[in-house]
Amino acid sequence: MLMIILKWGLGVFVALLVLAVIAVMSLQASTSWKTTDAIQTPEARFADLVDYPFSPNYVEIEGYRIHYVDEGPRDGQVVLLLHGQPSWSYLYRHMIPSLAEQGYRVIAPDLVGFGKSDKPLKQTDHNYQMHVDLMTDFARELDLQGATLFAQDWGGLIGLRVVANEPDRFARIMISNTGLPAAGGLRGWIGYPMIKFAVWREGKPDEVIDNGEFRFTRWIAWARYSENFDLPTLFQGATSRTLSEAELAGYAAPFPDEQYKAAIRIFPYLVPSQLRQNQKVMDDFYANWDKPFLTAFGDSDPVTAGGDVVWQDTVPGAQGQPHTTIQGGNHFIQEDKPEELVDLLIGFIEDN
Repeated sequence: MLMIILKWGLGVFVALLVLAVIAVMSLQASTSWKTTDAIQTPEARFADLVDYPFSPNYVEIEGYRIHYVDEGPRDGQVVLLLHGQPSWSYLYRHMIPSLAEQGYRVIAPDLVGFGKSDKPLKQTDHNYQMHVDLMTDFARELDLQGATLFAQDWGGLIGLRVVANEPDRFARIMISNTGLPAAGGLRGWIGYPMIKFAVWREGKPDEVIDNGEFRFTRWIAWARYSENFDLPTLFQGATSRTLSEAELAGYAAPFPDEQYKAAIRIFPYLVPSQLRQNQKVMDDFYANWDKPFLTAFGDSDPVTAGGDVVWQDTVPGAQGQPHTTIQGGNHFIQEDKPEELVDLLIGFIEDN
């Protein structure tokens, strides 16, 4: 009888284990994607934007029309500026002219779903791999050579993967308030399912902050489910200086109503969706990247505080570089300290 009970108990345990493995596998993010129906923000929405006089440029990648700013001499050293969520190339409007005036060719694309680029209609039209693939193809289509990547927020999550895909196109990397969410082993497998569960527990909050506390899972839930994705309040809350109404309107311009907001709503949910893939990139690529690598994080960003240290410790090319903590720099540090970022970036290029 004891043997029967033990055997039955072992069978139940194995069955539960199999079910757990199936559940974990089913909750992993897809790494495949396909081009879907998309819409374009009416051009009238971008008329007379404050401090954004740049001529539009477009390229078609995998059936999506991608907009990018391309300023400065065509034979200048290339600086690729990648934005994050929920911003667009407007974020770099105070950096682009200064870099172009110094003789650099400045390229600032809008991710698909953002700015003047095409906007797929559904949140499920987006995944992490899709945006890595699209920006990798963008770098190939423009035939970038000897480029310097500057990336912030999702610009890093995507751009750092682009460099790993096309390392010969890049000469150096500078990052600010960003990272590459990564985990190996068991944590890599269960991390995303656990985040999904935590987001489910958050429900559908009306406010990002809960009793003065910022939780990333609450931010994910708010971004995805809130009835009002309040862009002006969000940008002002993540910027140290006071933005004008015209500037806040510039950030809202690409998203006239809810049908345009699929990307900005789903992106936070995708942040931890490629933990294992990112860990492999960290281990196989960045642990061996010996080209120049610089960090310049803000001291007032609650999201990425301390995230610069892992790069300084991991990347061989980061050794001996003048890594900087920018005083008064909030999450959207390009709004708070554009001149300092430009000076750091130019000094970084010239010294390396």
